[in-house]
Amino acid sequence: MGKVFRTNNKESMLLSRIESSKEKERRVSIETARDNLEPMSNAISQKLVENSLVETTSKNSLQDQIEKKLEKLVKLDDFEIDYQIAPFRELVQNPNVISLVVTAFVLETLIDHKDVIDIYGSDDEIYNCINTQVQKFMPPM
Repeated sequence: MGKVFRTNNKESMLLSRIESSKEKERRVSIETARDNLEPMSNAISQKLVENSLVETTSKNSLQDQIEKKLEKLVKLDDFEIDYQIAPFRELVQNPNVISLVVTAFVLETLIDHKDVIDIYGSDDEIYNCINTQVQKFMPPM
């Protein structure tokens, strides 16, 4: 005879809280990106060029491309965001959704842009560079 599993109410509540906190963090991240499109894209593009992770003929073009991506990001639904970050979801333990989307954009799309000469560094290095800049705009939680 099979074992009867009973759901534990405390366990369910804990899992629900964890899921709710992740959803809230995601929502706050997207709202922060919406409120800081230009300065965030400037900081990200500047740091990518300074750290020699992206070699480009025009830093302004790089900034414009990242800003356009952030504009699109704030209009996407959860499924579209999850689809874009799927290949990079396991990159770090507790990723920031904005950093993952921009990392995916840099690694998959910007590499083919006419003003980008080459992209250097590992996926981790690029994510950490981008995440450092994104975290500067995030409110304390």
